[in-house]
Amino acid sequence: MIEMLVGLYITNESDYSKYREGMTPILKSMAGGFGYDFKVAEVLKSESENKINRVFTIHFPNEEKMNSFFSDQEYLNLKDKYFNNSVESTTIISTYKRP
Repeated sequence: MIEMLVGLYITNESDYSKYREGMTPILKSMAGGFGYDFKVAEVLKSESENKINRVFTIHFPNEEKMNSFFSDQEYLNLKDKYFNNSVESTTIISTYKRP
């Protein structure tokens, strides 16, 4: 399993919720899912200049499925419609293999 730890700075909670609602079935169809999901009130230390107010893990059975998900046209359409209007910055904190 491959997992990513991601930090976002969400500026439009409503559109971000629509994005998550639309992309979750695509994610599940590729055997992916979310492990943890946090709304963050305060960041005490960061290696990025990006602001972060949401942290989550997203996982896939392998790198091929992960790449297929992020290049899926339906996903890209949802990202363009909702994600790009609701998220100011994305920080990939880590990507790692999980047993």
